[in-house]
Order: sequence, then structure tokens, then C-alpha cells
Amino acid sequence: MPNGAQALMKTLVDADIDVCFTNPGTSEMHFVAALDSEPKMRAVLCLFEGVATGAADGYARMAGKPAATLLHLGCGLGNGLANLHNARKGKVPVVNIVGDHATYHTQYDAQLQSDIETVARNVSPGFVRTAQSTAALCQDAVDAIAAARGLPGQVATLILPADVSWGEGGVPSAPPPPPHPEAADDATVQAIAQAL
Repeated sequence: MPNGAQALMKTLVDADIDVCFTNPGTSEMHFVAALDSEPKMRAVLCLFEGVATGAADGYARMAGKPAATLLHLGCGLGNGLANLHNARKGKVPVVNIVGDHATYHTQYDAQLQSDIETVARNVSPGFVRTAQSTAALCQDAVDAIAAARGLPGQVATLILPADVSWGEGGVPSAPPPPPHPEAADDATVQAIAQAL
């Protein structure tokens, strides 16, 4: 049975997210191993988080589909905020994955511990979630993908604690259905035609 990171990787590629711009740290090593073992996913190592988030923004704008990012803790997210801000303002679909310490380690308030959810809300006001278990991780990912691909697009941040990533029992989830814009009613079409 796959671990959380492997199941998450399968969920991403099944949803046609096939590139991940990353600047990982130690808490993301299981996700990095999953990146390396999934031939349908292209991992792009970036030497600075701002490059990773800028590349994800540009890729999504050009490809017309979400890119993924992988950032290291709240500090890495902070370093990537400028380009995630640009993606937010441009309504660009990005699945922003941010690694975190193991859930049982947060009580120690380690040197790099931060409130990632609060930082992420600046660029992901519509979707920020911390995965709470390996079993629920892939449904959390599907929800993030659906939010990112929704109309209009957005940056959806999924926080991935290390133990959720390495935990056994990951179950890939089916991709969300593609978004469908609502059809305009006749009165709206007529009003627009009159305005033109």
C-alpha cells in the first residue's frame, strides 16, 4: 500500500497536474521521493522559492491548467509569497503544497515552526487546508485541485505534515470533474448586447 506522498502524487497526475516547481527541505523528503518515482510528473528543482512560485504562475498561465509547487515550511512559503500574490491577483490556478513538521512535533515550537495557515491565507483566501491524516490526504488534494481549477482560478494551499506524507495507507482519489461555467440566461445576454 502506498504512503501518503505516493498516493498524493498519483492523485495529482490523474488530475492532469504533471509539473511541480519545488524548493524542498527535510520535511518534504517523502514527497520528493514520490516525485522521483512518478514518471508522469516532471519535478523542476528551483534554487529559490520565489522562482518556484513564479514559474508555477507562468506555467499555469501558458498551459491553461494548474501547476503544483512544493515549498518548505512557513519560511519557504514566505519566500514565495510575491509570485503567489501575482497568481492570486491574476486568478491563476496553482496547487501550492507546503510541507510542515510532523503533527506530533508542532507542540515543541521548533525554530522553523510557524502558523502556515495564516501566512497562506494572504494568497489563498479561498482554500487553505492542513492535511490531518494519511487516509484523508488525497481527498484534501482533490478539494485543493477543484478549488484551483474553479472559475475563476485561484491559488489553493495544501499543507502537508511530514507524518501524513510518510504514513502508510495512502489511497489515491479520483480527480475532480472539470469546472463548467454557468450558462448566461437570456436576460443577461440581452443586457450585455444592449451595453455593447
